Amino acid sequence: MKRRRFLKLSAVTAITWMVNTRRTNAQQTRRPNVLWISCEDISPRLGCYGDKVARTPHLDKLAAEGMRFDNVFTTSPVCAPVRSGIITGMYPTTIGTHHMRTSHSGRTKELPTPYHTCPPPYVKSFTEYLRAAGYYCTNNAKTDYQFTDFSYTPITMWDECSRNAHWKHKPDKQQPFFAVFNDTQTHESKTWQEPEMTDPADVEVPPYYPDTLPVRKSIARLYDQIHKMDARAGELLQELKDEGIDDNTIVFFWGDHGDGLPRGKRWPYDSGTRIPLIIKWPGAIKPGSVNDNLISSIDFGPTVLSMAGIDIPAWMQGRALLGEQKGEPRQYVFSHRDRFDESYDMMRSVRDKQFRYVRNYISNQPYVQWIPYRNNSPIMKEMLRLQAEDKLEGAQKLWFSATRTPEELYDCVVDPHHINNLADDPQYQKELDRLRTVLDQWRRETNDLGDIPESELIRRWWPNGEQPRTSRVWLIPNAPSNRGAERITSATAEFKYPVMIDFYCPTQGASMAYTFKDGDNAHWQIVNGPIRLPRGRTLLRARAIRYGYKESEEARCVITVN
Repeated sequence: MKRRRFLKLSAVTAITWMVNTRRTNAQQTRRPNVLWISCEDISPRLGCYGDKVARTPHLDKLAAEGMRFDNVFTTSPVCAPVRSGIITGMYPTTIGTHHMRTSHSGRTKELPTPYHTCPPPYVKSFTEYLRAAGYYCTNNAKTDYQFTDFSYTPITMWDECSRNAHWKHKPDKQQPFFAVFNDTQTHESKTWQEPEMTDPADVEVPPYYPDTLPVRKSIARLYDQIHKMDARAGELLQELKDEGIDDNTIVFFWGDHGDGLPRGKRWPYDSGTRIPLIIKWPGAIKPGSVNDNLISSIDFGPTVLSMAGIDIPAWMQGRALLGEQKGEPRQYVFSHRDRFDESYDMMRSVRDKQFRYVRNYISNQPYVQWIPYRNNSPIMKEMLRLQAEDKLEGAQKLWFSATRTPEELYDCVVDPHHINNLADDPQYQKELDRLRTVLDQWRRETNDLGDIPESELIRRWWPNGEQPRTSRVWLIPNAPSNRGAERITSATAEFKYPVMIDFYCPTQGASMAYTFKDGDNAHWQIVNGPIRLPRGRTLLRARAIRYGYKESEEARCVITVN
């Protein structure tokens, strides 16, 4: 009788599992794929934004098929802090990733680097939520999050993270994917060469540069690289069409911050923080539409979760732009400048649709600091030469001032290059007071860490100067043979009945991953609850990740279910 009851229950369990599996697969099928095409170091220099020099046919077509966003700004005018904010949906100044390049070593020994930032324990990459919901997540290949090495990416964040990562590698063809391709073609270093296609005479020279041939050549070279980047974007878009999945794939195109040119990159003005953003969502976005809402780069991740039908975590500071969880439009966007490479600074900026307010906390130092990498720029070399010869004029001279004004206020509509500082103009006192108050309130509400010395932050994260290590994962079986209350402590374990294995890590904020494969190239799956082991012999490996910590030692056990 017991045998019949067991068989009946087993049959019911099997049917229930099949129904649930089919329902899960159906949900995954309904969920859209998402493709991110990111590039580096460009302001909206695309034809679809009205730039007459740009040759960007593929991205212009993408904008014609989707939505162009005109008021998108990054949290920082340099890559690593920005990318930490994008992957977490948090302000870099809140999670401690605001200093550029925490992995520096050797160049300036007096700096308290290298180290990794340890964000609050609840902060996760939004891709972990996608993976837990069944998405296959790939990154090709840049990370640069400030809480990991360049050579290492937490195994919980991506199914694949390499120069070969691609959505095509997903094992289940019905599984939705989130795929990122980071194009480095437009990086600032690419503008240090001679132009190939763009005529230097055709480019527009901003008023803060001298109008000389070296300056024009660098800007022309940027347009060359944008054209090449556009071609690569076109190849990815064609792959979607060739596979017949473009109708079920949302496409994002975005830049990580403004132009990789002096006074663009590394500066919290529009030139360093305004970026292009294009989103194509077949069937949900009207082709050729334009959105002029204020948008922050920390909004990208929450937007993907909203589009995918996944709940946005309450701790995220970003807001969804689209989807069922679409948030209210922003009134203000914020950006910062702190230590960039070797030189410390502290600037905070707030912008609405018309005005940008900038606060210089260290006003007794020049704008132009010693940053050797930036000094490789031909534009920078040209400006330093002309400064030495006392030939810089007007707006060109402002950036080379020996000291700074404590506050800056610009009318971005009439003064897009931010030349005419209105902070001392009585006519704009009301706007100045309003934006001062907004910035102070934002700093308080977001727990801006900029006031805390970097060395003190490191002492909090790395006690005694040593990187902490994530605790080892416990494998906890739920089986009648051991009353479901003990963890596995040996290299082998045997059970007489079907068994579920749960995972536990004592480190606060740790994420866990597991695999059934041996070897360095095993595919690690994110832990999202207990797993059921089949009958027979199974190798189970598990590791834990806490951002900024060393990865845990591996838990490894061969489990036999009779």
